[in-house]
Amino acid sequence: MRLRLAALLAAVLGIFILLPSASASAETTPTPSPSAGGAAPQQNPIVEGANITVTLKDLNEGKGEPKPIPGVTLTVLKDSKTGEELGSQVTDQSGRVSIGIPGNGTYVVELDPKTLPSGVKLSGAGATTKTVQVKLASSNFVTFPVGARVIEKASKASEIVDGTRDGLKTGLLIALAALGLSLIFGTTGLTNFAHGELITLGAILTYIFNRGVGLPVIFAGVLAVLASALFGYLQDRGLWRPLRRRGTGLIAMMIVSIGLALLMRSIFQYGFGGSTRTLSEYVTQPRNSYGPIDLSNKEIAIFAVSIIAITVTCVALMRTRLGKAMRAVSDNPALSASSGMRVDGVISSVWILGTALTGLAGVLLAVQQQVNFNMGFNLLLLVFAGVTLGGLGTIWGALVGSLIIGLMVELGPVFGVPASIKEVGALVVLILILLVRPQGILGKAQRIG
Repeated sequence: MRLRLAALLAAVLGIFILLPSASASAETTPTPSPSAGGAAPQQNPIVEGANITVTLKDLNEGKGEPKPIPGVTLTVLKDSKTGEELGSQVTDQSGRVSIGIPGNGTYVVELDPKTLPSGVKLSGAGATTKTVQVKLASSNFVTFPVGARVIEKASKASEIVDGTRDGLKTGLLIALAALGLSLIFGTTGLTNFAHGELITLGAILTYIFNRGVGLPVIFAGVLAVLASALFGYLQDRGLWRPLRRRGTGLIAMMIVSIGLALLMRSIFQYGFGGSTRTLSEYVTQPRNSYGPIDLSNKEIAIFAVSIIAITVTCVALMRTRLGKAMRAVSDNPALSASSGMRVDGVISSVWILGTALTGLAGVLLAVQQQVNFNMGFNLLLLVFAGVTLGGLGTIWGALVGSLIIGLMVELGPVFGVPASIKEVGALVVLILILLVRPQGILGKAQRIG
């Protein structure tokens, strides 16, 4: 038992052997050269110590990023009463000036409107002076709004469409993890509180194979799923099977899963670090319009991979011999064993399939957002909610419940739920439905006692 537990912990620790150490790199922005057509302003030096910095950019210039405005004169005065001039500069090619000041106090920044380029005007009231109260002798930034950018408020119908899109995407990611959790619960009766860490494992393994080994994200994701499946097999053989053979009760095994979750999360935090990291590809992508729906390429891939994986899993459970064996063990393990079925082998297969699906959820979550040691734990409550809402131990129930939870979470802010607590709405719906139907939407009512 001790040797098997040591082998399991060694497998978890071995994940971080290839983890690349975080390194900080300094990025420098090249100074643009003056155009050949004339004498463009030179780059102004950065003033050390206390200073006032102004950056002018035209928000109306083009449809992309705001364009810097060079050649505009700005002056810093001691105050509006005395009018004592402390310094004056002309904005450089990045639209910036940096003027030194003696220290704390009240200062006035004055812009000369005559030096603004033709067609460029100050927005708002067009004020050419700004009063600055300096309380810390360091860099102090002043903004003159130039131009006006009109941001149209999205219609309610558009918000509902976007919320539905995000809800279905979140629901499918939850469903992948919920299928694994439901399979394990159905065959063993174990409520695995370490399931969230299996999601994190898939995401971190993707990061290791991508950033550490240098593989493309697609190949890194495939290897992460295979490694997650292997870890599920080792986890069952090294920990859960010995506990089952010793006759350990389900409550005691649930407490063991809580301890395993804390251990794995601590290992992730120690080996991966507390910072959030990104993959080398598919970090930011623009969305393309497909009728009323806007989707990026990676979102299309997440939808496709999730739907294919869920469909293949459900068909395999319904049609293949192994799937029928899994359902038989789930219905009656004792009867399955008495009929000559290798129950331990079936349960090992369930752990392999369940952790592979959960690892895939972590891979897709890493592609969708950034990688963090705590990401699986943050999703665990929604996974439990999806499984419980649909019906514990039922495959179709886990799928339906997860989609409902995903939609409730993402559509909540559209109807007034604060985004910071949007998960609360889904949990309230879970409680209300369970009060009416305790076995879940697709679960079967069972008599206890």
